[in-house]
Amino acid sequence: MKYYRLDSVSYESVRYTGEYRAERRWGLPGLHCPTCGGDCVGLEFYPSVDLSGLPAAKQLEDAWQETDVEKFERLRQLVKPLAPAWARLAPGASFGPLTGSAHGRFAQLYTLDGDTVLIRREALDELHAEGLRELKGVRTGLRFRQRNAPELLELEVEMHGLFHPDCLPPGKVDPCGTCGCYRFPLPKQPLLDGASLPEHLDAFRLRNFTNVIVITERFADTLNRLGFEEFSLRELPVR
Repeated sequence: MKYYRLDSVSYESVRYTGEYRAERRWGLPGLHCPTCGGDCVGLEFYPSVDLSGLPAAKQLEDAWQETDVEKFERLRQLVKPLAPAWARLAPGASFGPLTGSAHGRFAQLYTLDGDTVLIRREALDELHAEGLRELKGVRTGLRFRQRNAPELLELEVEMHGLFHPDCLPPGKVDPCGTCGCYRFPLPKQPLLDGASLPEHLDAFRLRNFTNVIVITERFADTLNRLGFEEFSLRELPVR
């Protein structure tokens, strides 16, 4: 099985005009970690998680950088029962659907810097019909002022899999024991750790580099065969 990184295309290659400005309603605070000394603000998105029933929900509508690890952990434990079982809930994780404004023409699949994947409703139906596994689309709160606006969903991409230690800097393999963050740049010659890859998914985020979205060869072939546009693929070797 081959695997590919799903990413956006260069600005010069864009034919569609779709753009949006949006945010999520809730988020865990970032954390200045006393152990590793870093400011941890993870790129983790949980569009299906609704925190409106939490007593602390109003507090989580404001972004801030926390310095008290115990306070951060209390907030994380409040959120945990409402999050998916696979969730990591790193500092800076955000929750709820994207809400804001959008305009223009959107391709079937829209990726923003590889972090967020929006998909038109009919495009997701096509992928489901092809038998791609565990693709969950969450309705967004994006508002259009134009006629014939598309229905845009956001893919909630589970976190599984790791970069292989052989492509990482020495001593950077494990997360910080306090904040749980990994501290290494995107590898120039990335390798996937074959033993860590999920067998039940056709798309997933790496747990140790969450803005890298990986898709299977089966998913990649389907996108190409159905004529999806404006995405890029880079093969990621497996060891």
